[in-house]
Amino acid sequence: MKRRDFLRRGLLGVAAAPFVVPGAVLGKNGAAAPSERITLGAIGLGSRGRSDLSHFLQQEDVRCVAVCDSFADRRAQGKQMVDKHYGNADCAATRFHEELLDRDDIDALLVVTGDRWHAVLSALAARAGKDVYCEKPFTLTIAEGRALVNLTERYGTVWQCGTQRRSNDSYRFVVQAIRGGTIGKLHTITAFLGGWGGNGAATPEPQPDPEVFDYDRWLGQAPRAPYSRVRVGLWRNHWDTGAGVIADMGAHYFDFAQWVHGSELSGPVEFEGTGVWPEGGFATVPFEVDVEARYADGVRLLMKGGTKGVRFDGDEGWIHLSDEGEITAEPKSILTARTVPRVNWAFMEGHVRNLLECIKTRRRTASHPELAHRAHTIAHCANLCLRLGRKLEWDPAAERFVGDDEANRLLERTMRVPWRV
Repeated sequence: MKRRDFLRRGLLGVAAAPFVVPGAVLGKNGAAAPSERITLGAIGLGSRGRSDLSHFLQQEDVRCVAVCDSFADRRAQGKQMVDKHYGNADCAATRFHEELLDRDDIDALLVVTGDRWHAVLSALAARAGKDVYCEKPFTLTIAEGRALVNLTERYGTVWQCGTQRRSNDSYRFVVQAIRGGTIGKLHTITAFLGGWGGNGAATPEPQPDPEVFDYDRWLGQAPRAPYSRVRVGLWRNHWDTGAGVIADMGAHYFDFAQWVHGSELSGPVEFEGTGVWPEGGFATVPFEVDVEARYADGVRLLMKGGTKGVRFDGDEGWIHLSDEGEITAEPKSILTARTVPRVNWAFMEGHVRNLLECIKTRRRTASHPELAHRAHTIAHCANLCLRLGRKLEWDPAAERFVGDDEANRLLERTMRVPWRV
């Protein structure tokens, strides 16, 4: 008997009993009935993980029952946060994600770990019959993305990428305005990715007690490496565990570009550019980038530093959307013909609600795996173009580089046993 069927039958039984059932149990007083609640487990409780979790806790039809992190202090913070919200001490806390996967009462997982874990945990969740909200970048490689797309389709997993701008009215306004012809024919998209930095010597240090910080588990699929606080603190800046600014902010902005351009299930066909790399130290990703990607129709996608935002140029005008949600445009009529929303990057409510409703209806989410994979593919192609130091031609249909065996060998990485997608 399924859990929800059991609850429904149980409530029918207590209806005839000689005591009063609280309204919250029956779904009254604004609460969701147990049969309609989505039980959640959260994996990854750093600052972003706790922020995402807070948005899920605000939903009446969500009940978080367990948290997981390699850091003991983060586990404690997550448990305290959940218990305080519900006014009890029921939330389980563990460093072993397997315990959440094994629980039949958990419907969905919130995955907000480092990038190296995103696709692996999403795959484990799919195989365990659980739906997923996964932060970006959700892959380290293009091959990981395609494997996860195929896996979620096979298992019928409802999966949402944390590219929350998909559910943001400011972004939707820009899409509708440009598709409506307000700037004429689109010819250039410029993604301003912000600044990037952070380096140092990853000097080996004694490995912590796993009960305090489980470093081996934290590494996940990444190659074994000596413990260092620099390695852990700056993981985004090393190729083994992250992919720098292009993958981090590009996951959002390239998805936006694809949405506006109408190429969400495809992508650019050429990548060329330059980067400024740190000298010495731990970091192995470019800190400054200047990349041009070109679509088959000639539209250019430029990737640069600068204040975070995206600008779209057409032959009759332009629109710029900052990360704070401010929209500027030329001609000015674009901003006077209709109500202009101002919703910044941090708005999560729409994206969370979209996932929850899709879990109930089993429909595709706003940022479903195929869309997320295509946007992340742009980031990975751009990074490989810089690492190889040459122009790359990409076939979006075959998902292969054209005539470049060396680049194609970089479509995937060898994962440390036993992890896989």
